[in-house]
Amino acid sequence: MAVKPIPEGYHSLTPYLAVDGAAKAIDFYKEAFGAQENMRMPGPDGKIAHAELQVGDSKLMLSDPFPQSDVQPPSERGGPTGSVFMYVEDVNATFEQAQRAGAKVVTELEDMFWGDRFGTLSDPFGHVWSLAQHTEDLTEEEIAERSKAAMAEMG
Repeated sequence: MAVKPIPEGYHSLTPYLAVDGAAKAIDFYKEAFGAQENMRMPGPDGKIAHAELQVGDSKLMLSDPFPQSDVQPPSERGGPTGSVFMYVEDVNATFEQAQRAGAKVVTELEDMFWGDRFGTLSDPFGHVWSLAQHTEDLTEEEIAERSKAAMAEMG
């Protein structure tokens, strides 16, 4: 039997976060987003060398920062360098759950012109999470028309 180039249960893209305090981050992601811990590899000095979580149908990988790695957490970079975009079944409930767990609102939930209810949070470790629930199926033309109206409102 041939080895699958993309292992079972993984998608083509998997976020990998460098987190200053990976063990605490795992606890936060469990509480905020219902993550399940699949595995944890211990590193030196009680740090986490690698961990994998399941969030919905996707994997999230993370580790504590290591000096030999080019990937640094937001605390070392001075802010985030990207964000994690996550579709959920009930964005209102997940947004509230994440706030109760310690996430801070960056942008409030709002019904967007492209057919999603969308908002942004910052987790206690400096990573930005964009949460969305698809609420409307629209054509490209409808999105373009709504986009023009939304941009006009912004000035």
